[in-house]
Amino acid sequence: MHIHPVSRPASSRNPSLNALRAFAIAGSHRTLHAAAAELFVTPSALSHQIRRLEEQLGVKLFVRSRQGLTLTGTGKALHPKVAAVFTQLEEALRIVQPANHPGTLTVSMLSTFAMRWFIPRLYRFQQQYPDIKLRISTSIELVDFEQEDVDCAIRSGQGVWSGTQTIRLLDEQFTPVCSPSLPTQDNPPLSRPSDLAGYTLLHSKLRPDDWQEWFAAVGLSTFTPRREQEFETRNFAIAAAIRGLGVAIIDPLLVQEALQDGLLIQPFTQALPTRSAYYLVWPTNREESKELSVFKVWLIAEATANT
Repeated sequence: MHIHPVSRPASSRNPSLNALRAFAIAGSHRTLHAAAAELFVTPSALSHQIRRLEEQLGVKLFVRSRQGLTLTGTGKALHPKVAAVFTQLEEALRIVQPANHPGTLTVSMLSTFAMRWFIPRLYRFQQQYPDIKLRISTSIELVDFEQEDVDCAIRSGQGVWSGTQTIRLLDEQFTPVCSPSLPTQDNPPLSRPSDLAGYTLLHSKLRPDDWQEWFAAVGLSTFTPRREQEFETRNFAIAAAIRGLGVAIIDPLLVQEALQDGLLIQPFTQALPTRSAYYLVWPTNREESKELSVFKVWLIAEATANT
């Protein structure tokens, strides 16, 4: 076996489980982007984890090239053993965390939707159904109901996902929002959409085209902003808007409380409808539990009250 030495750090700490899992996933995918997507981190963050692991172990685990990642001889010897450990750990956890534990319902949803719309209403569900324990899981990925311990999901889209049943809950829109103090802080008044040229425009990485679509809808298809700021999630963009860092493009549904409390204002009436909506999604090949039936009725009632 050919060992590729690298310099050892002064620290003798054992590698973290996160770093070892990053190695196991990257060794299976052989590309940083695919492995990073599975781990919900950026490719650069994953690359840093792997390099840190190599430094701690004192060996090279991958050869990096434009084609992706190739395991070194040491990496090939180590990878199946590390991957097997995580497989055994997952199997052990399934024993103590059965997927269909009575009285528990696991719901997956987008993090911004969870924080801005769902959690403010969660207390009502707890009051009405104290015997049902809701487990909230957040993810931007579609749920694989065959592989994941998830009973249902709330997703944004057009309501067509293979192997699932869906209920349309809420229509999506987007419109500019900002702090009420922003137009008075050395910025022009926001009287018409073209006034946004003097402002920093905020948006999330997952929704890069929302501003362009909104400007096209109000007749400003060639609009050029002074500055733009991109965030990892819409929740970060909302927080930045509340702090007066710029104007965010967002679904008013997600900032209802902030608008009611005066933390944000909606300077224009033009809220652009989209082709997407929020849906409750659950698998067709699984018997519907009592907990899911109760949750569906409650969620539909909450969504109907919101419209």
